[in-house]
Amino acid sequence: MTRKKVKLAYITNDSARKATFKKRKKGLMKKVSELSTLCGIEACAIICSPYDTQPEVWPSPLGVQRVLSQFQRLPEMEQCKKMVNQESFLRQRITKANEHLKKQRKDNREKEVTHAMFQCLTGKSLQNLNLMDLNDLGWMVDRNLKEINKRSDSLKNVTNSQMAAGPSGEHPSQRAEVPVFEVNNDNMQRQQWFMDLLTPQEPLGFGGSDEMMLPFVDNNQNPPWSNTFFP
Repeated sequence: MTRKKVKLAYITNDSARKATFKKRKKGLMKKVSELSTLCGIEACAIICSPYDTQPEVWPSPLGVQRVLSQFQRLPEMEQCKKMVNQESFLRQRITKANEHLKKQRKDNREKEVTHAMFQCLTGKSLQNLNLMDLNDLGWMVDRNLKEINKRSDSLKNVTNSQMAAGPSGEHPSQRAEVPVFEVNNDNMQRQQWFMDLLTPQEPLGFGGSDEMMLPFVDNNQNPPWSNTFFP
């Protein structure tokens, strides 16, 4: 049976808090002992509580003194290298959470722009998109064109290699011609194609229809992306 997850908060009930302290203290001492035995390291534990008149130590007062002496002989930089207090620990967690949030927003934005690009290919309008949305959409189109060109070049190289390595004695004129499709990467043609997408017949639905809206807006009707997330 799976143990119920305990909420990490101060226990207000006195008896429950005291019982939890005794149980957790015993488990902590056991873990320190196991760590020292399994890994062959010097370790100690000192626990002070309002329930005991004297601090409880492990493995013994002499053992604690020996470990503390070894620690104090280390350079000050080594002693403080991985030390954190509650404030610095929370700051680290907040920074990590903000980085994760930024990455998630970027992924979501990329998916929305990809969805809008495919809607454009079906002939829907871009008239309701703002300048930032159009810039992101242009970046997405450029990235896909580069990927298509890359794959096209790869296919051409494979095809040329296969044709060059034909059966011995076979005349080149007898080999079957393999069509090679090239993607025109001319900037003028791409810009003209992109401008044609701005004036199709059917509306895209970004003005509030049941389809996915780009961009999503907050309660103030402002796009949540104040800065573009694409290079």
